[in-house]
Amino acid sequence: MRFHEHHLANGLPVIAELNDEVHSAAIGFFVRTGSRDETPEVAGVSHFLEHMAFKGTEKYSADDVNRIFDEIGAKYNASTSEEVTLFYAAVLPEYLPRAFEILASLMRPTLREEDFGLEKQVILEEIGMYEDMPTFTAYEKAMGAHFAGHPLGNSILGTNDSISQLSVEQMRAYHAARYQAGNISLAVTGRADWEQIVALTEQHCGGWSNTPCPRITDEAEPEGKVIVYPKEGNLQQHVMQLAKAPPATSDLRYVADMLAVIVGDDSGSRLYWELVDPGHAEAAEVGFNEYDGSGTWLTYLSCAPEETLTNLGRIQSVYERVNKEGVTADEIEQARNNVLSRIVLRSERPMGRLASLGSNWVYRNEYRSVMDDLETYRSITTEDIRELLTRYPFSQLTTVAVGPLESLS
Repeated sequence: MRFHEHHLANGLPVIAELNDEVHSAAIGFFVRTGSRDETPEVAGVSHFLEHMAFKGTEKYSADDVNRIFDEIGAKYNASTSEEVTLFYAAVLPEYLPRAFEILASLMRPTLREEDFGLEKQVILEEIGMYEDMPTFTAYEKAMGAHFAGHPLGNSILGTNDSISQLSVEQMRAYHAARYQAGNISLAVTGRADWEQIVALTEQHCGGWSNTPCPRITDEAEPEGKVIVYPKEGNLQQHVMQLAKAPPATSDLRYVADMLAVIVGDDSGSRLYWELVDPGHAEAAEVGFNEYDGSGTWLTYLSCAPEETLTNLGRIQSVYERVNKEGVTADEIEQARNNVLSRIVLRSERPMGRLASLGSNWVYRNEYRSVMDDLETYRSITTEDIRELLTRYPFSQLTTVAVGPLESLS
């Protein structure tokens, strides 16, 4: 593995982890923008803009984009989260220049009004589709409740009202403000030539403008609440619970990741043996999510409605034992093996390394090799777990339930 770094005069960082032993290349434009960067008037614009980028540029129509990607056999897509909009493609090395040109052009879409009107209906249909998914509803409502008054509480999709009232002029203004060279990171992994990457970047991205893109990253201080959204017709009760956890810049994030595997992985964890294996719940998991300035323990429970309160009590008991007693060395070793296997298996594909490479740069402006990650996880001890739990104990601070129940009392 060879790491390279370059910065264009306009501030665009270009990073690459190259490997001549693989047979593909992956490229991704990581735009540091998402729902947390939106105002209520443009709620959902980041995700909407991701869709609009594929509707064409000055040089390529929407049909051209899809046709060319298909012709070169690319695996391509985009995604929008609370904090990052990612455009990516995986290709054979000989087609990297072509894929690069197309992806770079998507960073500067034309945003035509006729396309905007048609795609708005697609977004509204997508909102309706997700509203029928209780798991998604529980997650979005939980984030909104937990981060009330904080940018991380913003909806990724927006609402029917915000999307319906959004204008193409507002989207153009948002794009001009957020898709600045210094707010985008370009990452390349796999089999590629570094000098060619730099030349392609200068050619296709060198003319981008760069103005500051501020983001509020104060750590959230949620107050906690319990909210129930009755949904007739659901056979299961879906519960999401959030609590404070380390932010993306904390060294404790690795410890938190491993602890989440020990306590709440979907197989072999404490919650699994306590609730899922005995048949008390269909799913009982806890995960660690890191953000700019904040983090969360995210607990998910899916079970028969009549078992909900009892199962929430079981989860609380598990958390209280972990907070008080910590975990064992054997549990750490088993979780370590799972995490290390995940890292290594993912790293064997350029596409698998792309997300790690880009995310480390976006959040921490650092490069971490596979060996760096492996060594960090290998060094975690029971004392590290104790330090984490002292600062960020497991809890059920914010609870949102979606399903047949009218209340959780």
